[in-house]
Amino acid sequence: MIQAKELTKKYGSQTVLDLPELIIPKGESFGLVGNNGAGKTTFFSLLLDLIQPTTGGIDNNGVLVQQSEAWKPFTAAFIDESFLIGYLTPEEYFYFIGELRGQSRAEVDALMHSFEDFFHGEILNQKKYLRDLSKGNQKKVGITATFIGNPEVIILDEPFANLDPTTQIRLKGIIKELTQNREITALISSHDLVHVTEVCERIVVLDKGAVVRDIQTSPETLKELEDFFAG
Repeated sequence: MIQAKELTKKYGSQTVLDLPELIIPKGESFGLVGNNGAGKTTFFSLLLDLIQPTTGGIDNNGVLVQQSEAWKPFTAAFIDESFLIGYLTPEEYFYFIGELRGQSRAEVDALMHSFEDFFHGEILNQKKYLRDLSKGNQKKVGITATFIGNPEVIILDEPFANLDPTTQIRLKGIIKELTQNREITALISSHDLVHVTEVCERIVVLDKGAVVRDIQTSPETLKELEDFFAG
C-alpha cells in the first residue's frame, strides 16, 4: 500500500501539491490525470524522493520514502528520458539495470525476448546509443527497464506519449496483464483519457495540486472525465 498523508509541496508562496490523504492499495492499477501544472509529476517526484515535501510524507509499503531507501529494491519508475544513460546501447542499459536489481544476463535476455513485439524490431541489435534513438524508442527502453527484477510498484509518467498506435495498443496489453494478479501496483499518469480509462481501475483527477475527483473506473468514466475537462 502507498499512503500520502498531510503531503504538501510549496515553492515560495505557491502550493503545487496538497494531499491531506491519498491511499493506493497494493495491486491497484491507479491513474493520475490533470492539466499541465496539476501536480502529477510533483507527486511522482515526491514518491521517488527526487524532491523533498514541504510537509508530510509518503509511505511506500511500510517505508517512509524520505527517511529510508528501503523502498528502492521493489519500486521501479520511468518519468522521462533523463532516467536513461545516453552513451549506452539499449542492451547495455538493460544489463546495467539488471545488475542493480540482482538479475543475471540470462534473466534480462529472457525478459527482452518477451518484449520483442513491443520493440517492433527497433530496439535490440541496432548498434545505436540511447541518445541517438527517437523519443518513442527511448520511451520503449525506459518503460521496459521498469519491469526488470520483478518490482512490486511501477510508476510511469505519460507512458503513451510519443508512441505509435501499434505500440500504444501493445503497451496497454502489457499493463493489463501485469496488474491482473493483484501483486503489482501500477501508477500511471497520462493526458490521454482514453488510454488511462482502459488500463486503470481507479482514476484520480488533480487540479492545482488537489484531488477533485476520485473515480472507480466504469463504462461512464471516460464521459465523466471528458465533461470535467470540457468545463
